[in-house]
Amino acid sequence: MNTDTTIAKNIRVADEKASYDAACKRLLSEKIILAWIMKNCLEEYRDCDVDEIAEKHIEGTPQIGEVAVAPDESNRVSMIQGVGSQDASLTEGTVTYDIRFVATAPISGELIRLIINIEAQNDFYPGYPLIKRGIYYCSRMISAQYGTEFTNSHYENIKKVYSIWICMNPPKNRENSITRYYIAEENLAGNVRERKSDYDLMAAVMICLGKEADSSTDLLKLLNVLLSTETGSQDKCQILEEDFHIRMTLALESEVSLMCNLSKGVEEKGIEKGRREGRREGRQEGIIAMVSALRDLQIADSIILNKIQEKFHLAEETAKMYL
Repeated sequence: MNTDTTIAKNIRVADEKASYDAACKRLLSEKIILAWIMKNCLEEYRDCDVDEIAEKHIEGTPQIGEVAVAPDESNRVSMIQGVGSQDASLTEGTVTYDIRFVATAPISGELIRLIINIEAQNDFYPGYPLIKRGIYYCSRMISAQYGTEFTNSHYENIKKVYSIWICMNPPKNRENSITRYYIAEENLAGNVRERKSDYDLMAAVMICLGKEADSSTDLLKLLNVLLSTETGSQDKCQILEEDFHIRMTLALESEVSLMCNLSKGVEEKGIEKGRREGRREGRQEGIIAMVSALRDLQIADSIILNKIQEKFHLAEETAKMYL
């Protein structure tokens, strides 16, 4: 085996995957897309119009962690900024949030801190439950307010936080679902009531995508279309404009096109690897190599199944044996 070639290949794959992930995050950090997520997932914004949320309640432009796809466009007005994407602690280490921003609550006018995390891996349980990570991120966002939002014992100034996870390839039993986890009051004895705003300080939301045709809400349909690896950029733009009344600016069209091109590129490289392995080692090895390569690039199993059926002319039941 040529070690240099293997290392170079792994670097290229990692670089392409990082660029694709960054493109997804940039697209999701558009104010109008965030407004759709906020209206459908956060109780504070349920009675607001999405345009009102985007124009009045989202503060600044987004802070996006990880890799920048087009750093020269970082000052675009349609995106959000305000708080940094990193949260550093001497004792707990540094957390890099995918997208982090501040919004004002429609009724009280108070600031709410939000982060959007894009979890694009095939394994919904990467050695730990994702919901625990989401709650940990909420806790970090609250503890990070010490010294900025409040000092000494002024806990009354703590701002509410949300951690929202968009999972592109969840297990089948979680496809097309939206689940919220939050703090609630429960009387074990007696009947007392605290102000909800004094304990309702964090919530984690899991948005699990699936097939567009099975989308049960407008938000799931929007995200399934937006992040689909099968729908072309022109079709995406048309659906966003006609079905969701999202005005397609040149910048937004460019983001959609970039993500689609990167998605297609990493997918085609996985397919090509399978073809090369197949020519060199035989048909079965080629199928295994293609499945492995596409999974490395975090392509959904349903799409991999279609690809190996198409490229190797396999029946569905036979193709499933390789997944």
